[in-house]
Amino acid sequence: MDLLSKAHLGRLAGGVLLWCSAGLAFGADLQQCVDIALRQNPEIVASQSQLAQAQSALSQAQGQRLPKLTASVTGTRTNDALNAFGLKLSQRNATFDDFGISQYTGVGSVAPTALNYPDPVNNYNTRLELQIPLYNGGMISGYVDQAHAYVKAAQEGNQAARQQVIFHVIQAYQGVHTSQAYVKVAQQAEAAAEAYVKTTQNLLNEGVVVKSDLLFAQVNLANVRVKLEEAKRSEAAAIDQLHLLLGMPLNEKLEIGPDFTPKAMSGSIASLQDEAVATNPGLSAMRNQLDAAGAGVKVASAEYYPHFNAVVRKDWNAPKFSQMASSYTVAGVLSWNIFDMGVTRGAVGRAEASRAELQARYKQAEEGLRAKVADAWRGSAEAESRVNARTDAVAHAEEAQRLVAKRYENGVTTMVEVLAAQAQLDKARAEEVAAHYQLTLQRSALRLAVGKLDSDQL
Repeated sequence: MDLLSKAHLGRLAGGVLLWCSAGLAFGADLQQCVDIALRQNPEIVASQSQLAQAQSALSQAQGQRLPKLTASVTGTRTNDALNAFGLKLSQRNATFDDFGISQYTGVGSVAPTALNYPDPVNNYNTRLELQIPLYNGGMISGYVDQAHAYVKAAQEGNQAARQQVIFHVIQAYQGVHTSQAYVKVAQQAEAAAEAYVKTTQNLLNEGVVVKSDLLFAQVNLANVRVKLEEAKRSEAAAIDQLHLLLGMPLNEKLEIGPDFTPKAMSGSIASLQDEAVATNPGLSAMRNQLDAAGAGVKVASAEYYPHFNAVVRKDWNAPKFSQMASSYTVAGVLSWNIFDMGVTRGAVGRAEASRAELQARYKQAEEGLRAKVADAWRGSAEAESRVNARTDAVAHAEEAQRLVAKRYENGVTTMVEVLAAQAQLDKARAEEVAAHYQLTLQRSALRLAVGKLDSDQL
C-alpha cells in the first residue's frame, strides 16, 4: 500500500504533550509513535464510541427483564355520560341523585336527565403503575443475547482498528528509515562520482586517458546529484507523512528511533491460517455479529408464543387534589397472537435470511483471511530470501567496482566500464534497502492477518 495514501489516517490532535518546548526536536521510537496514534487516531475514537453504544444497548436490554414503575397525573373535565358517572364512582362521590331518582315515578321508561345529561365533572387522577414481565416467549432473553453479541463484536472491532493503526504507523515509521537509507545510497554514489571526476582529471593531465572519459565522469556526477535531490525530496515526504499520522505540526523537528523489523512468525501456513481464524479480531467480530443475527431470529420467533405479564396499579381520583379517593388494581395479562396474517412469519423469515447472509459473508471472509495469511507467509519468506540475496549482491558489487576502478587507474579499461560497475553497485544498494522495507511490511502484514500485531509485541 502506498505510504502517501495514508494521509487520511493522520488528522490527529494534541500530540504536543509528548515533545519538549518549541524549537527542540521530538525524538520518538516506534513504540512511542504507536502510543500517540492509538490515543488520538479517529478510527480508534470511532471504534470506542461503537463499543460504548453496544454496552449501553446491553444495559437497555437487561433492564427489560426488571419491573417498570411509572407515575402519571391526568386532569380531565367531561360531560360524557358514561365517563362522568364513572369518574364520580372513582372519586367515591356517586349519589342516588346521579341516577335521576327524583324523576322516578314508577314507570321504567322514563329517562333520567341527571344520568343521561350530567353536569361536567372535573377529575384529577394520580397513578403509580408497576409492570412486571413474567414470560414473553423468549423475546427479552433474545434481546439480551443479541446485545451481548454486539458488545463482543464491538470489542473485537476495536481491537481490529487498533491493529490496523499499528500497521500504518509501522509503514510510515519504516518509510522514513527507508527514505533515509536511499539518501545515504545516493550520497555514497555522489562521493564515488566526485572521486571519478578527480581521478579522471589527474589521468587526463598525465595523458593516460582521453577527454571523453572526463566528460563521461562529469555527466555521471550531474546525474547522481539529481538522484540525490530526488531521494531527499522523498525523505521529506516520508517525514511529513509520519508527522500527519502523529498529529504533529509539519514544521516540528522529528527524530525517530532505530528501525524496526518484527520477528518472523513460526509455524506452517496451515497452522497460521487456523490461528488466524481463531484470533483475528475482524473475523471474530463477524462471528459475534452472526451470533447477534441468531438472537434476532429468537426475538422474531417470540411472537409465536404467549406473553404473560403482571400489573399492579394504585390510583387516586378527586375533583380537587385535596379530596383524593384511592383504589388499587392487580392484574395478570395473558396474550397470544393466534393469527396475524403472516406478519410474524415474515419477521422470522427476514431474520433468518439476514443470518444466512451474514453466514455467507463470514465464510467468504474466512476464506479470504486464509488466502491473505498464505500470501503474507510466502511474501515474508520471499522477502527474507531477497534480503540475503541483496546483501550478498552488494558485497559482490563493491568488490567488482573496486577491481574495475583499479584497472581504470592502471589504464586497462574505460570510464564507461567504471560507470557501469558503479551503477550496478548503486542498484544493488538500493535493492537491499527496498528488500529490508518489504521484509518489515510482509512480516507485519502476516501478524496483522493472524491478529498478533499488538503494541506490547513491538
